[in-house]
Amino acid sequence: MSDIAILRQLTNRTASGRRIHTGVTSRKATLLLAFLSFLLRVQVRKSSLAMNQYLGPQIRILIWVAVILATASNASASWKENVLYSFQGVPDGALPVGGIVFDSAGNLYGATTLGGASSCRSVNQCGTVFQLAPPVKQGDPWTETVLYVFKGNEFGDGTTPAGGLVIDSAGNLYGTTAYGGTGDCVLLGSRLGCGAVYELSPPKQKGGKWTERVIYSFPTAKQGYLPQGDLVFDAAGNLYGATEFGGGHGTTCNGFYQYCGAVFELSPPKTKGGKWTEKVLHGFSGIGVGKQNGDGANPNGGLVLDSKGVVYGTTFIGGYNCPHNSNQGCGTAFELKPPTKKGAPWTASTLHRFRRDTSDGGLPMAGLRFDVAGDLYGTNVSGGPGQFGTVFSLKPTSKGPWIETVLYGFSDNKQGAGPEAGISFDANGSLYGTTAIATDRSAQGNVFRLKPPRRGGTWMLGVIYTFTGNPDGALPSANLLFGGGGRILSTTQAGGGSQTCSPGGCGTVYEVSP
Repeated sequence: MSDIAILRQLTNRTASGRRIHTGVTSRKATLLLAFLSFLLRVQVRKSSLAMNQYLGPQIRILIWVAVILATASNASASWKENVLYSFQGVPDGALPVGGIVFDSAGNLYGATTLGGASSCRSVNQCGTVFQLAPPVKQGDPWTETVLYVFKGNEFGDGTTPAGGLVIDSAGNLYGTTAYGGTGDCVLLGSRLGCGAVYELSPPKQKGGKWTERVIYSFPTAKQGYLPQGDLVFDAAGNLYGATEFGGGHGTTCNGFYQYCGAVFELSPPKTKGGKWTEKVLHGFSGIGVGKQNGDGANPNGGLVLDSKGVVYGTTFIGGYNCPHNSNQGCGTAFELKPPTKKGAPWTASTLHRFRRDTSDGGLPMAGLRFDVAGDLYGTNVSGGPGQFGTVFSLKPTSKGPWIETVLYGFSDNKQGAGPEAGISFDANGSLYGTTAIATDRSAQGNVFRLKPPRRGGTWMLGVIYTFTGNPDGALPSANLLFGGGGRILSTTQAGGGSQTCSPGGCGTVYEVSP
């Protein structure tokens, strides 16, 4: 049996498994361990996460089947949910990942980690980019079109998307693939590439095909390895993103992938048809052997920039060598300041080291968001007062240090557990997000709203929708997108009406509306 066949057999065998942090969900928004990086990461960390519990694929499937037969009530009867599309698996997409975006005509676009085809050289299926067109008549179904199926490094193409999309003013789409490209990265004896950044351009004539182009292939692990999460533009048209591994620094983060991750900048070509230029802004080094504190490691995508071009984000591990994640760390929030002189290095600073105890969360899986006052907000998948994740804020001070405040701690009750996506603001300052699961009842994730206190009080959380699993969605893990009329749209990584992807389903695109 070939190396690729062995890799696929391993990942297919565990495609339904999810790692649980004291009842909380898996490491990345590519849940269900759809490709080998996450499978291997789980195996490596089993011995170090003393408080973690693991659900095997057979137990996970039984839970999904039970959910199909169960009913769950919504905390807010005034909000209604509608599944806009259920993915069907090859040749359609499966396991939608990362953020979705609107174009000016109201079409939705996104990426799927799996589906499309199984012919590419990767650890699993090739993945797709899709479009959802709204119905002409209200109440009719949305129309899905697979715009592109990735081909893998045998064709110099990417494969296995691990982040959502961003869109520019011309309607071009940009995203990342975890593997593929022309790089020399080798995994378990197989050259699968180091990952790629791609551009998908709309047809010049109506009805034509979209054109995909790899604008950057990570050549070696030093430049970055396994890009994941959503990209972000700055005002000059540069793209910023993160790679979970690579970057040239750190040796303690994973036994199968090199280095501890990087944040990179991609600058567009100065002339049409030229090459994009990559620069590693920071290579994370993690926690040194025998050290109590250190740098972050395994950065998440979904970076944000302030008006001065400073980049902010989170890392899943690194930082403080917390007892529950010994030698790995419980994650950080960081900033990267651009140099004052051209060609000088960027300056990295750790804003907060998460402790993952009863007073603080840990293991953030999503990026940060600014409010109008310049405070940052985010989520942790574990830890906090209820031990099942937190929503937190980071406030700058005049003397330098940022102050973290836990706004809400999840307790795995009706509010759910394990917020894996970031948060979104409405015009009134309320926060919206999702919990991916709840382990003590027949629920497959929630959409929640946190209302700010009026004067020095506490933030109030309310569940506005609870997913029930196939044929409804399950495991919401992507950021929310606001549409017209107060609608909220996003994806779930499981659920839907298809049985192609085991009883759990292939994932959905959904909307909830008041």
